[in-house]
Amino acid sequence: MSGKSKWDYLKAIYFRYRKASKPLRSRILDEFCQICRYNRKYAIRLLNGPAPQKTNTPTSQSRRPTYGAKVIWALTAIWQAAGYPCSARLKALLPLWLPWAIKHLTLSTQVQKQLLTISPATIDRRLGVKKRQLQKRLYGRTKPGTLLKHHIPIKTDSWNVQSPGFTEIDLVSHSGNSASGDFLYSLNVTDIHSTWVETRAVMGKSQIGVLDAMKDIQQALPFKLLGIDSDNGSEFINYHLKTFCDQNQIQFTRGRPYKKDDNAHIEQKNWTHVRKIFGYERYDSQPALEAMNDLYQNELRILQNLFLPSMKLLEKTRIGSKLKRRYDQPCTPLDRLCSQADPLKIHKLKNLRESIDPFALAKSIEQKLEPIYLMANRRISPNPPPQPSPEPLTRAERRALQEISEFLGTMLNPKKKKLPLRRVTS
Repeated sequence: MSGKSKWDYLKAIYFRYRKASKPLRSRILDEFCQICRYNRKYAIRLLNGPAPQKTNTPTSQSRRPTYGAKVIWALTAIWQAAGYPCSARLKALLPLWLPWAIKHLTLSTQVQKQLLTISPATIDRRLGVKKRQLQKRLYGRTKPGTLLKHHIPIKTDSWNVQSPGFTEIDLVSHSGNSASGDFLYSLNVTDIHSTWVETRAVMGKSQIGVLDAMKDIQQALPFKLLGIDSDNGSEFINYHLKTFCDQNQIQFTRGRPYKKDDNAHIEQKNWTHVRKIFGYERYDSQPALEAMNDLYQNELRILQNLFLPSMKLLEKTRIGSKLKRRYDQPCTPLDRLCSQADPLKIHKLKNLRESIDPFALAKSIEQKLEPIYLMANRRISPNPPPQPSPEPLTRAERRALQEISEFLGTMLNPKKKKLPLRRVTS
């Protein structure tokens, strides 16, 4: 008996059961339990409960998606050209990239309007399949040092700065699967307030090489360098960098040993601005150094700081066992610097952004990355030496092993018939 039939039968006997006498109620209850195969207590609850009402089963009405295939195709093209940003950052960069997308993708007026109205949640849902196809990778490795630690204070409090100039620095290793010899590192510098990022490639972890790269980055920043915060590696904790900071009145602090969360801002940029671009290959040649620096100082610098929005964490609230994070509105590093940096440099950067096509910029980056990938030194770890194959057993040795196996089987199984041992002659 189907559920609908049971429900119809309950509606038919409900009012008759409520008006009947006690003996008649007992017979109606017995018949109800026998027909519907209900437990007696459950049947009593149904008959003594509220009257069954007519249920209107809602019919599922499927509607067409608001954003069609052309909108998702254009959104995917912009998402790929921008380097696969999250939905909130992608939503923020759409107005900036849309004038150039119209030229490259020939978008209609309706598609343009829909691209500007699509929400981050819808972007996550419609691009979910493509996002799951992206491969995840692990972080690199750096080793701490011990020099001058007692002269450089440890910064343990969280960053709460309202002006640009206070930065975190770190080195990213391009050693591949072999840490021997000299290879390239990427010196990454990120500003806490504006999220502006500058990167330079250096050969090895020499103190002079890191210092020269820091001087180059200081000249390229559109604001004055006021402070740096590093880990405890010897490439940073040395007299060269300490003297440079003292002469330029730069605040120099360091994080606690083995506490990567103290440098969380730069650790995040190590992934988005270095690892996602160059991967985990080994680069150890001078041509690779020059090609990476050419990319860092030109196309990558412009794309990441002028066209790609970033989000800053405003506060964290713990609710029971969960941690709720609240971020600000996605904004490009250049827009965060509009009123707090050198006006002349900001004006030049804005004019540069208006004159550069981000799609052509992304394509130029891909073209420069291909020869850099070919410069990678893909060393393979040495394989263990081959073990000599054992010599084949003689007939007598095979016979002896067979006799031993039969003897052990007889000892383990007493009920089994014991076989007499035979003398083995070679």
